[in-house]
Amino acid sequence: MVAHDLNLLVDREAELAKVDPADQSHVLTRHLAEAIQRRLDAEKDPTRKLALANDLLEAIDQAGPRVVDPMRELHAVRRPSAPGQVQRYGKRPKTPLNEAALLTNAHGEPSLAAELKAEIESADSVDLLCAFVMWRGLRLLEDPLRLAQAAGVPIRVVTTTYIGGTEREALDRLVREFGAGVKVQYDAARTRLHAKAWLFRRNTGFDTAYVGSSNLSTSALLDGVEWNVRLSQRATPALLQKFEATFDSYWNSSEFEAYDPESDRDRLDDALNAARGARAGDRLTISISGLEVRPFAYQQEMLDAIQVERVVHDRHRNLVVAATGTGKTVIAALDYRRLCEGRERPTLLFVAHRREILEQSLRTYREVLGDGDFGELYVGGARPERWQHVFASVQSLTAYGVTNIPRDAFEVVVIDEFHHAEARTYRRILDHLRPGELLGLTATPERTDGTDVRSFFDGRTAAELRLWDALGADLLCPFHYFVAADGTDLRSITWSRGRYDEAELSNVYTGNDARARIVLNQLRDKVADVGAMRALGFCVSVAHAEYMASVFNEAGIPAQAVSGQTPRQERASALADLRARRVNILFAADLFNEGLDIPDVDTVLFLRPTESATVFLQQLGRGLRRTRDKAVLTVLDFVGYHRREFRFDKKLRALTGTTRAGVERQVKEGFPFLPAGCSIEMDRQSQTIVLENIRSQIANRWQQIVTELRAHGESDLSTFLGESGVELSDILRRGSHSWTRLRKDAGLPTAPGSSLEDALLKRVRAFAHVDDQERAHAYLSLLTDDAADYDSLSPHEQRLARMLYFSLWNDGGGHASYGEGFRALRAEAATRKEIASVVDLSFDAARHVALDLAGPLAHIPLRVHARYQREEILAALDFPRNPNSFREGVWHSPDINVDAFFVTLKKSEAAYSPTTMYRDYPISPTLFHWESQSTTSINSKTGQRYLTGSSSVLIFARHEQKDEFGTSPYLFLGPAHYVSHTGDRPIAITWRLEHAMPTDFFTVASAVAQ
Repeated sequence: MVAHDLNLLVDREAELAKVDPADQSHVLTRHLAEAIQRRLDAEKDPTRKLALANDLLEAIDQAGPRVVDPMRELHAVRRPSAPGQVQRYGKRPKTPLNEAALLTNAHGEPSLAAELKAEIESADSVDLLCAFVMWRGLRLLEDPLRLAQAAGVPIRVVTTTYIGGTEREALDRLVREFGAGVKVQYDAARTRLHAKAWLFRRNTGFDTAYVGSSNLSTSALLDGVEWNVRLSQRATPALLQKFEATFDSYWNSSEFEAYDPESDRDRLDDALNAARGARAGDRLTISISGLEVRPFAYQQEMLDAIQVERVVHDRHRNLVVAATGTGKTVIAALDYRRLCEGRERPTLLFVAHRREILEQSLRTYREVLGDGDFGELYVGGARPERWQHVFASVQSLTAYGVTNIPRDAFEVVVIDEFHHAEARTYRRILDHLRPGELLGLTATPERTDGTDVRSFFDGRTAAELRLWDALGADLLCPFHYFVAADGTDLRSITWSRGRYDEAELSNVYTGNDARARIVLNQLRDKVADVGAMRALGFCVSVAHAEYMASVFNEAGIPAQAVSGQTPRQERASALADLRARRVNILFAADLFNEGLDIPDVDTVLFLRPTESATVFLQQLGRGLRRTRDKAVLTVLDFVGYHRREFRFDKKLRALTGTTRAGVERQVKEGFPFLPAGCSIEMDRQSQTIVLENIRSQIANRWQQIVTELRAHGESDLSTFLGESGVELSDILRRGSHSWTRLRKDAGLPTAPGSSLEDALLKRVRAFAHVDDQERAHAYLSLLTDDAADYDSLSPHEQRLARMLYFSLWNDGGGHASYGEGFRALRAEAATRKEIASVVDLSFDAARHVALDLAGPLAHIPLRVHARYQREEILAALDFPRNPNSFREGVWHSPDINVDAFFVTLKKSEAAYSPTTMYRDYPISPTLFHWESQSTTSINSKTGQRYLTGSSSVLIFARHEQKDEFGTSPYLFLGPAHYVSHTGDRPIAITWRLEHAMPTDFFTVASAVAQ
């Protein structure tokens, strides 16, 4: 046990608190000791400091020895030496354990190596996160590491193969000589981990850490120009918490793999050599562990979404949308591997239009399946013999005659580049074959001819790689997005069917020399070498594109105009000129996906308002392809004064992945939360325009929707949302708003209701999360005109009915019984119909497979990975009072012996709160870190119940308190079991979940980027 100054004495009080049953007196003693400690730290006079020290001793020991002159500093408390015993604590850091510091290897300050040696000597555990681990750096620390190993101090090291900087001999020595656990990130193309940091944990609570620029190398530790910040639990507790959370998350991530010199040395050598020769711009879309291909987090989310479509919604024609280069084929292969589980491999037909795609896809499937003999090609001169797993070109299938293939010959059919599906050859294949599972892959669901391939899938996309996920996964080129005001006034332009009249818009822009000068000035200001750029400018019409090309040519910037009307040969020539930089920019009209596939594009100009977020992302995506020489995509967007109907928030939400309220906050704050390498900059005028537009949307949105519904006429809720583009949250967000209210305001008829209607309609939004089949079916049944009486229901059905009841009346509603409340609900025809519509919509959007509880909890109608409001959870667990009387974050039900934890991960309403973020968080998909209430001690009945596992622990978690509908529901993470704990009052416990949490939730909630 080690301490510096007199702070160690506080720990003696902590020991007393663990054995003395008088909890209240211990809390008071602790507070007294802490108060004296604060005074001791603040006191500079030695005589007074001595008196205060004696007061501290007396408060802790009640009667103990007093310190007498001369005053000495307590360095450590340890047992007397004995033969064979490891002697540690011989050195201490020059920086006191309770202080923070900045070390720069400057003259007169200790070297980082010297400090680390002393830290290791007194640490009870050592964690190192380091991009490079090198032999010469390791040998500087060998003596304290050897002592730590002999004393049984656990040592954990996380490192990478990035640019081949790590030396295998150093890792071998860490494992063999110092007993360290080592984990390695083998994927050299994922370069996000550049951190260099040490964490030293101590049983006394005097944890310290170093974060900075120093790898484990000689120059970094001794004489390099390195900066490292020393943190301490006393001075910077929130930072230590984040360090611990982040390191533990890395340690438990599948991305970092345990290293054993006996079995992994050859693999590590290969990875380091490959990294040293890797070319900039190369990116991997699979992760290989031995022979196993594992999905990255974003790919697993997409696989989960496909599984939900099949299992929850019984949909077996599914579309995957993801940008080129993000691993669509890997997703298809991993999906096929899952379909193979527990059965013979189903027959497979993979269709593409080029031999190169087929050959690469076949290699991918073989790697994923670990079978080098899998599959046959059917392209060119290659013909299949077995016809079990065929990778065929559409041309070969057409020549063979699709109708000659039995309709059910293939259980699984995958169509790559599905945006070609409207072509007659693809249409014949789709019309003839009847597979059990059809999977379409595309980067561009909206074609230039106006066809949306989602029409083949009932208008749905099963899984789509979101822009911010792809950027966060380092799959796309980061962007610098500049928004500039151009002074144009579009408020008088006709607005129809969700967009501006393009002819009128073209008239405003074509020939507008003042605007063109602004575009040229912004371009020259933001692009360092205009003569070296390869740019695309998106225009409203052919005339506008030709005008802009003329303006640029006159300004000395070679430019051409292209459109859907441009002959194919001329278009190909223009693209070749852009690649060769014979022209620097192409101005395009009605041409934004297949026709402009140039990965080298490094600049994009938005010269027209884009109403469709999908089209906007497709246009932006023309420049987001990674290449060896492109560090960043420069984007220039020009905005004027828009009609209120135009929605900036849709485009910015597509760009940032945040909510409408989040967009407004980010615009005001300058977009501080973007993927690494990305930025959005708005000039003052454009920021004002965008903010006013977003605020007007919020303030006037209801009346706009009323006008839209009135023009739309009679419609049900689902149809109106689908055809208008209005979101359900737009209708239900505010307490006084509802579909029934909207119909009344629009002058449309509604079903009758009673005096209860207004209050009940305010609760409709409490059903916008229902996403498991049993609950949806039960609620819909209870909302029908001829619903069964409550008293006639089975006990299980009554539990579900109470969940519905308290969702409507969380205060009990003043009814004498549940039966009376449901009878009162019969008079609310409009409310019941609206709730049923919302439940249908919510379940239709379900994105998780809900799992049944097992064992003694099987009778409880809660499904793991479904979402619930607190009222539903408490009703399902037989909470004895009205749910709105519950104000705690934990509840123990003695009747069923369940401890329910209600966890909000982001505890502050602030956009970022570093002091509250690392109390409750996922460590891995199956491990969850949780802190008890501050008064819960290890020896209390509650603490013992947690630590001994004598009750069933159920964890309900949500990211934030509020969402677009109001109060956020909790995701049921399922039963959890004790793994380990630290601390007391509160107790920090690590729980192991019975079921891995859904990937999408873990990705958002994790302490580290996935």
